[in-house]
Amino acid sequence: MISDEEFQRANERSKAIQSRGRVVSARFDAVNSKVILEFDTTATFSFPVSMAEGLSGARPADLKEIEISYTGLGLHWPRLDADLYVPSLLGGMFGSRRWMASQLGAAGGRATTEAKAAAARDNGKRGGRPPNALPVAMSPKPAHPRRGR
Repeated sequence: MISDEEFQRANERSKAIQSRGRVVSARFDAVNSKVILEFDTTATFSFPVSMAEGLSGARPADLKEIEISYTGLGLHWPRLDADLYVPSLLGGMFGSRRWMASQLGAAGGRATTEAKAAAARDNGKRGGRPPNALPVAMSPKPAHPRRGR
């Protein structure tokens, strides 16, 4: 259970975040596949759904219904059971830390650099990528030590 003091500090932090702007309108732009947010400060922010955890790959019909939390800091897509925190979106965080790390890792694996290209050329000169080892279940059985096979 939290103390009254902790509760008060949390409320103060929330008010400080809200003072920088709260979402008053959220809509899905199907033509550009983006979510567009309008703030009480008259600022507008948009992001492609392909960048957001829980929204990427969703059908346009499922993206149309967006609920804004009463604080104006949270977004919820009921048909997808997806939630995003607006201050994190503004900071470039489009999902959980784990999801963001997986996206960065995937992007790094697709990156093409001169070093990667040189390594691929050297590998090709030596016959290409070595074959994968057989899984243990498919490996030939070793000879039985007592039977001498």
